[in-house]
Amino acid sequence: MRSLRPEKALSVAGLILTMPWLSACNLTPQPSLSTGSLPSRKAVTATDAERDCLGRAMYFEAKRSEADGLLAVGTVVMNRYEAAPSPGSICGVVGQPGQFATGVLTKPMAAKDLQMVADVTDAVLDGARHPQVGRAMHFHVAGRRFPYDNMHYVAEAGGNVFYEKRKTGAAGLVR
Repeated sequence: MRSLRPEKALSVAGLILTMPWLSACNLTPQPSLSTGSLPSRKAVTATDAERDCLGRAMYFEAKRSEADGLLAVGTVVMNRYEAAPSPGSICGVVGQPGQFATGVLTKPMAAKDLQMVADVTDAVLDGARHPQVGRAMHFHVAGRRFPYDNMHYVAEAGGNVFYEKRKTGAAGLVR
């Protein structure tokens, strides 16, 4: 992936965050169910290898979708990276066994998509986050639902649904 000039990366981040109609979410946000909007965080300094790992995870997990889906997956990767028990690097997060699609770090990406992936990767590393994904650290393909009480769905983007795992009480209610 090629790098962007800082002013271009910031304009992409601003575009993603200020244009809600770019959202692919089919879920209606409900304030009582929100994970808390996290529109931006501190920028992360990443090596070229980490930038590549993040871009590949976004590209392959979001089914090569538009920026909204890439940003949603990038948010989950960064949430995991920033969490205390994470592997300590972006590539460590993406390379965890059984967490991301097989071959995500080795499959070739289409040349026509590289600039979009680079733009969104730079925006994520500059602190941009998907506002509906919030603090969620999990996702799976859209269209499937699981009967677990601890899965609190917060967004749908890029062919995936994003959720938080929450503890359940004695009555099975999510807290």
